[in-house]
Amino acid sequence: MITGPHRLEIVEQPFPGLPDQKSVLVKVRAVGICGSDVHGYHGSLATFVYPRIFGHEVVGEIVAVGSAVTHLAVGDHAVMDPVRSCGRCRACRKGRQNVCGDLKCLGVHADGGCAEYIVLPSDNAHKIPMDIPWREAVLLEPYTIAAQIISRGEVTADDNVLIMGAGPIGLVTLQAAKRLGARVLITDISLNRLRLAAELGADATVNSAAQSLVEEVDRFTDGEGVTVAIDAVGLPELFEQAIEVTGVAAKIVIVGFNPDFAKIAELPITKRELDIRGSRLHANKFPEVIQWVANKEVDPAPLISHEFAFLDISNAFSLIEKNPDDTCKIIITFN
Repeated sequence: MITGPHRLEIVEQPFPGLPDQKSVLVKVRAVGICGSDVHGYHGSLATFVYPRIFGHEVVGEIVAVGSAVTHLAVGDHAVMDPVRSCGRCRACRKGRQNVCGDLKCLGVHADGGCAEYIVLPSDNAHKIPMDIPWREAVLLEPYTIAAQIISRGEVTADDNVLIMGAGPIGLVTLQAAKRLGARVLITDISLNRLRLAAELGADATVNSAAQSLVEEVDRFTDGEGVTVAIDAVGLPELFEQAIEVTGVAAKIVIVGFNPDFAKIAELPITKRELDIRGSRLHANKFPEVIQWVANKEVDPAPLISHEFAFLDISNAFSLIEKNPDDTCKIIITFN
């Protein structure tokens, strides 16, 4: 539980009990630490309310099911969908519950899954093949973010894609774009992450601290500009750069929640008829990405840099703070 900025505690709480008719009880096996968890720990995530059981990248074994649950059974392996929506508003009616006006993301707006047991509405638990290792199954949730980004950017094999940021979200988005056959250029200031991006199939990498992005994009696209630019970092200056390096009729997908303003002129947007789109969480992407991993169309394993036992979780956060360039996805395991 994150009880306040820079305060991480392991606390005892009552066993959550048996599920109601439409819920399931899950014995948690592994949890991934995400950037939003770290921001919540630092006190820099406005939507994070303390105290909070964090964790929205969660997998586990179902140990009890409600009487009305028919698609899950005791013993199933499952991944948690952290998106809770009202099901009634305009967004939900359009199948876009990820932007529901009453959205709750488990682990951020409501308690998440970094606990030994959690009760979930059965709609928030998706069955996964038992041969997917727990530590790799944790990456299913980040892949739903990538699937949403790729969907919002309408990425195809004909696209030249720029991904700004080679953190976990940038890297899963890289794999999602390469799965479709797109050419991908990815940027970062970490040489370690750029090396990993190259290993995962990036067609070109750019150290944005030492190279000119404009020149590298010009070379990568033969002067035409990228057709899809994805800001996976969330800095205003990267949004500005994305406008600069896109070609005509391109799409720019913004993932970050930075409240600061970017200096964007109307002229390039209108002249090149650019589409600027946000991408938040995911909308019904779990069935799709479970098949990606099951069919080995993407590979989560290289993204896992460290694994810690639950009781050592403070050391995991310490490692992220002291050695960010040496960490990618950290997995917390429950035994």
